Amino acid sequence: MATITAELNDLFAIPPVNELPLDISGELQSICRLHAISPKELSYKWESYSMKMGSEQTQLDLPTARAFKRDLQEIVEREARSKSHMRSADRRGAYATPRNAAKGGDVLGMIEGITPLQQSTGGSNKRKATFDTPTVPKLSKPNGMSSPSDGRSLPSRTTQTGNQSVPFAERQSPGQIIETFNGHLNVHEAPIAPHSEPRVKLTANTDLKRFRYRPMAMHLSEASEILDDRIDEFQSFVQAHHGLDDSAFGNAAAQGTNEIIAVGRIASDSLEGKLNAASMVLELSRRTGAGLRIPLKVDSGACGFFPGQIVAVRGVNPSGDYFSVSKLLDIPLLDLAASSQTTIDGFNQRLDVTEEQDHSIPSKALNVLFASGPYTADDNLAFEPLQALCQKAEETCADMLILIGPFLDTEHPLLASGDFEVPNDPSIEPDRATLVDVFRLLIAKPLQALAQSIPSITIVCIPSTRDIMNKHVSWPQDNLPGKKLGLPKQAKMVSNPVTVSINEIVVAISAQDILYELRSSEITVGDESKGSSLLERLPRHLIEQRHFFPLYPPIDRTLLPKVGTEEGLATGMPMDVSYLKLGEWLDARPDMLIQPSALPQFTKVVENVLVVNPGPVSKRKGAGTFAQMTIYPRKITVQERSQGAMVGHRLFERARVDVVRI
Repeated sequence: MATITAELNDLFAIPPVNELPLDISGELQSICRLHAISPKELSYKWESYSMKMGSEQTQLDLPTARAFKRDLQEIVEREARSKSHMRSADRRGAYATPRNAAKGGDVLGMIEGITPLQQSTGGSNKRKATFDTPTVPKLSKPNGMSSPSDGRSLPSRTTQTGNQSVPFAERQSPGQIIETFNGHLNVHEAPIAPHSEPRVKLTANTDLKRFRYRPMAMHLSEASEILDDRIDEFQSFVQAHHGLDDSAFGNAAAQGTNEIIAVGRIASDSLEGKLNAASMVLELSRRTGAGLRIPLKVDSGACGFFPGQIVAVRGVNPSGDYFSVSKLLDIPLLDLAASSQTTIDGFNQRLDVTEEQDHSIPSKALNVLFASGPYTADDNLAFEPLQALCQKAEETCADMLILIGPFLDTEHPLLASGDFEVPNDPSIEPDRATLVDVFRLLIAKPLQALAQSIPSITIVCIPSTRDIMNKHVSWPQDNLPGKKLGLPKQAKMVSNPVTVSINEIVVAISAQDILYELRSSEITVGDESKGSSLLERLPRHLIEQRHFFPLYPPIDRTLLPKVGTEEGLATGMPMDVSYLKLGEWLDARPDMLIQPSALPQFTKVVENVLVVNPGPVSKRKGAGTFAQMTIYPRKITVQERSQGAMVGHRLFERARVDVVRI
């Protein structure tokens, strides 16, 4: 008892007081005994409770300690009710049995003429079938059904969704262009022989060393400071952009009749369910609003909101119950990337183009291919799509190949189960093979062959949080260990996310599917968005928020699409909030944003940024797509020469992008 009392005094007593009052110490000891936690764990829960209640209401006195005790008890009861509901749902089964199906008929007549291999007559048979030794490979276990011997089968999950496995050699329309941007520009013409020297100078605009932090060591206080600082930074951006005085800003949670401007983060008043107009609140920083949250009431206009979005709103809080928004202020955008004329001329000379020559010659243009994983289908580890992509890069003499993870995917059924055979190779003993050996054989080997065929090529590898080979499991994510994996010297390992310069062109790349999560989280208050399509609106959020992943908190992985593993759960977004600043756009708007997503492939120009979703090279049950980009040299006009100022890159005017079936 004395030890617990001493620990509580060390953790909760505020100097110059060294000991807690006996009544408060007794309440804290009661909480520790009731929930079977240590004083250290209790301090973490108290810190979380303090942030939730706000600094004005968190003085540790007897009423606050008792309120803290009630809050913990409510959390425990709520979790118990949730678990009880999940257990009852499991007992009922995932799907209810239709009435006529229980009487022996089929469901809506959809399985007429289909003869099942074995019909179940009761719950005991189902339970027995679960523990029988399967007669089919483990890969078909997630489907939950086996195929009859006569070739006719019950509708499985894959056939119901139309996602039936197709051998890669039998894929439809390989090489077909399904979307073209700037089709009036010609495709790059491959030279007769590969270039003797690299035509691309790759520069990392991100400090890659900062990504080598220790993951899974996040402190709550550090995370809260990062979130607070982001709100305060955006307030300074808004103030400078709109020319406002300090007096124009105020605390949206404080009652008042005067109109003020408040800057804060969009959040939901509930931890469960999707954000909606009724549950939307504005979270203020501790400096401007004591970290409080106030409900938002937006009456007019078309506004898109999502959790984590930083907004600047003008309005009043006459009652103290909610903040009524009269206007949503624009968040200033970063300046466009620009370069000096000398820099542009130097890169044009690298492409063997002088000022007097024609800049629209296809053979002078850069040829860049980029693709996103996975790089093989769920039913094999042949990596045929990756080999086809390398063959395409060799045929077209690509100047650069950008590969975005995952490479060895944690969501791949065979890799997740460990039930696969290592390909025969004299340098590997099958009994001692590791995943590093698997990577060297299946991924590094075709890249080495490509580098030998085209020595001037530059290969860029961006990891994913789904990559088995990366020990850095959280986002933002450190790069892959290139030397260990046997990659060629032409392969450059970068972080996830990353901003690089391809000659003068600034390119931002992230492997995390933020577009899908934004689509699932975004709400529109008022009328529908003014003429902007979904695929334009989602990237605009990233550009306005100056961040690769502005959504906070990320979507629960149970709400993401099911994957092919036995559990069926996606990896989700393992975000390390303490290092969230590594995902920010710091200096300028990129010329191009490569953002792989499960959404349909697209190429759009949003706020002068060329946004491309190449789609995955391999889908779970079939071949996917990649993107090929032809970039023509930047021609400096006579007027720009006379001014002598920095010139914008205007990539969206001189680049052709083709989304191609692999």
